[in-house]
Amino acid sequence: LEFRKAKSPNRLIVEEALQDDNSVVGLHPLTMEKLDIFKYDTILIKGKRRRNTICTAVDDDTCDASKIRMNKVVRSNLRLRLGDLVSVKICNDVVNATKMHVLPLHDTIEGITGNLFDVYLKPYFLGHYRPVRKGDLFLVRGGMRSVKFKVVDTEPGEYCHITPKTEIFCEGEPLKREDEDRLDDVGYEDVGGVRKQLGQIREVVELPLRHPQIFKALGVKPPKGILLHGPPGTGKTLLARAIANETGCYFLCINGPEIMSKMAGESESNLREAFNVAEKNAPSIIFIDEIDSIAPKREKTHGEVEKRIVSQLLTLMDGMKSRAHVMVIGATNRPNSIDPALRRSGRFDKEIDIGVPDEVGRLEVLRIHTKNMKLAEDVNLETVARETHGFVGADLAALCTEGAMQCIREKMDLIDLEEDTIDAEVLSSMYVTNENLNAAVAITSPSALREIAVEVPNVRWADIGGLDTVKRELQETVQYPVEHPEMFEKFGMSPSRGVLFYGPPGCGKTLLAKAIANECQANFISIKGPELLTMWFGESEANVRDVFDKARQSAPCVLFFDELDSIAIQRGSSVGDGGGVDRIVNQLLTEMDGLSAKKTVFVIGATNRPDMIDPALLRPGRLDQLIYIPLPDEHSRLQIFKSCLRKSPVSKDIDLKAIAKYTHGFSGADITEICQRACKCAIREEIEKDIKKGQRENPEGAAGEVAEIKKEHFEESMKYARRSVSDSDVRKYQAFANTLQQSRGFGSSAAANNVIPVSSFANGDGYGDLYD
Repeated sequence: LEFRKAKSPNRLIVEEALQDDNSVVGLHPLTMEKLDIFKYDTILIKGKRRRNTICTAVDDDTCDASKIRMNKVVRSNLRLRLGDLVSVKICNDVVNATKMHVLPLHDTIEGITGNLFDVYLKPYFLGHYRPVRKGDLFLVRGGMRSVKFKVVDTEPGEYCHITPKTEIFCEGEPLKREDEDRLDDVGYEDVGGVRKQLGQIREVVELPLRHPQIFKALGVKPPKGILLHGPPGTGKTLLARAIANETGCYFLCINGPEIMSKMAGESESNLREAFNVAEKNAPSIIFIDEIDSIAPKREKTHGEVEKRIVSQLLTLMDGMKSRAHVMVIGATNRPNSIDPALRRSGRFDKEIDIGVPDEVGRLEVLRIHTKNMKLAEDVNLETVARETHGFVGADLAALCTEGAMQCIREKMDLIDLEEDTIDAEVLSSMYVTNENLNAAVAITSPSALREIAVEVPNVRWADIGGLDTVKRELQETVQYPVEHPEMFEKFGMSPSRGVLFYGPPGCGKTLLAKAIANECQANFISIKGPELLTMWFGESEANVRDVFDKARQSAPCVLFFDELDSIAIQRGSSVGDGGGVDRIVNQLLTEMDGLSAKKTVFVIGATNRPDMIDPALLRPGRLDQLIYIPLPDEHSRLQIFKSCLRKSPVSKDIDLKAIAKYTHGFSGADITEICQRACKCAIREEIEKDIKKGQRENPEGAAGEVAEIKKEHFEESMKYARRSVSDSDVRKYQAFANTLQQSRGFGSSAAANNVIPVSSFANGDGYGDLYD
């Protein structure tokens, strides 16, 4: 019943006006009758963000009963778009103005000479009895131009009628449009991807400011402060600005470093002054941006000024004097460096994490950024949102700009840079297409990963010869959780988080990790083990922690540790390094088991010394899947030859199958080396031919035969071919794979199917295949 009562008949839908008058709105006669409004009555219209204005009502038979017609000027004063809802009521207590002060907007009067009052204002107001509200803008047409004015002040009240007796002043500097448009532009509908957090914030901010009596009735104190934290670019400052605009409160923004001063005691007085101003203009919101710069932890700061400022902020926020109707919002991307006394209840009661948006959030943000862009028909924002994992709002804005830049580059040949103007046809033919946006996605990277250059590698499954069982195992581990998270929820299991590849060197462990990152379109961070080690105490562990933080921010993400044995050595085995490596292993263990279940971060380790890795890392829950990547069998070797030579001109008489059979026991890297050496022979032969022909005097003859890799080049290359993994090494890996299977009960088909029977080495049959 309450809800039905709230939708009262005075709520109307905004529609474009037929007559272009800034003071008149059109209503249907039935609506006017229902609301007791007569023709030429003054009505009060309430719009968005606490905006209201007064207009003269006229009847309009062509208007729908549920709609109200108003022109663009009235809509912009009320911050409305077509189709929004407004509430209307009659306003009888409007007085006649004695004085009114108006100022023009700077950019609308450029190049105009003469008296503004005579040309524009006098004809506009004289004899019309126009209603005005202090703070509104109005547009006057006349003398070939239209000029925008702002009502700066009216006497005696905020709402007035302008009569022939009103004195109109227009002295003063013209106003800048930026100052007028800047604050008012952002509303709740301009903030995307934070719907849940927005609900929490509105509950905490709007209720105490609008209806403090609710808290009085319940006998509790309303909350005083909110701390917004999250990675840079997610929209913390934007949210605060939107809240201030929508609630209509006085908004005071303190940028952290601005209040600092060289005089002793002045920084604190600046802070006190800000709070006093806010209290005088209550209800108000104080927004402290980058709060970690003025309120760092007092134990860790060496400067006295910072300590005093923190103490001052503490007493101001929760001192002896209770502050009424003043809400403090802080924003930071380093919540852990703020003084803990600030984070207790009573100061910052609510801490809201504004994280990286998910796919739905990204789509919202993209729609907001592209609503003023000219998009072609084929643009599909859903696919863009799906492909931009780990992007925050600021990255998506940059992506839209980059897409527009791509469109401009295509049309550069039509634009003459020397000309002052651009043809209207060229401008109207410019659309941002799907290709532009896809090119922009390839160029832009998530800002959380800017310093570690993360690129999704361009290796596909097709580029990897053989290893089919391993590929399937990997797809189940990494691709399924990213592409079908709902299936894991349905079965009530969390997906596994880690994979360890081990096996002889040169078998494609790193290549596999690249392919998996590419196939599931996740972000990919590659970490070389030794990079994390530094000489400073405690810094190596911090490096590990930072890497995992970055991965979480840009989830879904594949973290690839190459040469894992260099940083995850068994604890207690290293002597003389002060336990540095042990601490890194401990940090790795806690990070991998402390990965919050919500974030899809996969850890892939690769090593060819699995016996050296700390056993605690290999338990299920950390690196659950241990996948043995063996030397390639005959079929796999053939695939590797084909993928190595797929871009080279190869002679028809080369039998790759025979070479694959002959290269038994060779690793993938050895095979690549054979192909490279054959290429080198072919190139050498080609250059020698050119020299013999007398420095290319006869190019016609040379064009007759096509250069390609021939059989003799491969024969030459095979003379130097050697195995990089000896039989004893293979036995060692094989034994390790077997013991791991028994100890872990790891019946993975990936390891079991690829077991090399150790006895096959004892036969000494050099030409038979290991896998037959």
